[in-house]
Amino acid sequence: MSNGRKSVYRKSRSGFIFQIMTKAYLDIDGVLLTKKQQPPDHVSEFIAYVINNYDCYWLTTHCRNGENKAMEYLRGFLSKMDLKSLENVKPTNWDTLKTEAIDFTSNFVWLEDYPFEAEKKILFQNNKEESLILVKLDRKEELKSVIRILKQANTALGNHKYK
Repeated sequence: MSNGRKSVYRKSRSGFIFQIMTKAYLDIDGVLLTKKQQPPDHVSEFIAYVINNYDCYWLTTHCRNGENKAMEYLRGFLSKMDLKSLENVKPTNWDTLKTEAIDFTSNFVWLEDYPFEAEKKILFQNNKEESLILVKLDRKEELKSVIRILKQANTALGNHKYK
């Protein structure tokens, strides 16, 4: 029933079929790279999972104020295969708080290592605090754990892809 790899369709009570797109907002430092600017364990598996299951957007200091330098920054750290996978991640535009770029009317997950208190407050005010997934790369097997969390969230939301 899906016409795109990130498209999910559901049947409503009235019998109409509608499409659900779940967005993923991605930070770079602390999510795709460690504090020492190294790719963490399982980064390729993580990138593949997120790219294949979400409509992805950059939410990073490397993509703000109308400038998208995310891919340029990552070129020195990630494999060619991972970079190719990340080519279609969409830019966002924000100035002070990353939450300025989030579409609160959509289903989304925000993968972030260090959200500001003001950003957490905005998530709470929009009843979206559960959309924040804190990534702590100092924990062993962290990206594998995040993949498990994302899979559980997709199951809970009914975001099953149909072929």
